[in-house]
Amino acid sequence: MSPPATPGRTIAFLGPAGTFNEEALFTQPDFAEAEVLPLPTLAEVVEAVCTGQADLGFVPIENSIEGTVNATVDSLVFEVELLIQREVVLDVHMNLMAIPGTTLGDVKRVLSFPHASAQCRRYLAEHLPGVEVVPTNSTAEAARLLGEDKRRDSAALAPRLAAELYGLDILASAVEDHPDNQTRFVAVAASGVPAPTGHDKTSIVCFQREDHPGSLHAILSEFSARSINLTKLESRPTKRGLGDYCFLIDLQGHIADEVVADCLRVLHAEQAGVKFLGSYPAAGSRGDHLRREADAAWRDAEQWMAGLRSQIRER
Repeated sequence: MSPPATPGRTIAFLGPAGTFNEEALFTQPDFAEAEVLPLPTLAEVVEAVCTGQADLGFVPIENSIEGTVNATVDSLVFEVELLIQREVVLDVHMNLMAIPGTTLGDVKRVLSFPHASAQCRRYLAEHLPGVEVVPTNSTAEAARLLGEDKRRDSAALAPRLAAELYGLDILASAVEDHPDNQTRFVAVAASGVPAPTGHDKTSIVCFQREDHPGSLHAILSEFSARSINLTKLESRPTKRGLGDYCFLIDLQGHIADEVVADCLRVLHAEQAGVKFLGSYPAAGSRGDHLRREADAAWRDAEQWMAGLRSQIRER
């Protein structure tokens, strides 16, 4: 379940109106009570949280086709001290749109957020070979600019909502290269770790103290020894020189779980420096069901343990 709404809360997101960010944000019922603050770049969304202009920032972090959104990850890892509060996964369908009267044969330029245009490489190569791809700060920004410029030689890749908002016609729907295209978003805050729900995820970054054979194996063995499942493992350059990498790791469980806490404690002390990015409710259509199962299992285990301890004799 989502945490309860906080009156007066402000949530910054990548704008303008009509982005997938906005669509994903409003899938969260408790966010409907918040004041939303659309900002033109990911850096400004993160900065708004750091300065207190916003209580939460809502940003894309990963796409099922293009992988990590590097601008978001690098900011969280190297530039700021923010904690992930939740994740939201959205099915993403890209639409090619243009001003009314434009045909596919007119299009010489396509505007979009780089991650979005990269998700449509095959369609562009087959239907618009040689087209100029122009990067914008967001998908909705591409639609807004096109609606203002009204250039007949241009189109935008953006959500369907953006076409309605900026007076554009859809030339082609669902042009993403893979039909199961999804983007993962996270809400970040300056402090606080959500309470465990029984269906949680923890995100960390491991920095190697030195690069030597078996260093990654030593890190991973700590998770294996405790039967902790990893849902993501990715290397990122530390920006300190070629060949110097850190590891982004998502794992099942919560920092409140003793097995997770013990694993991170050992990693921090013996294997590598660790940056904690957050423990938060995991997304997924079966999340609520899994949390209810976990709560029931935990209550049963508590009763079982209480029964055993009640038999301990006093000295």
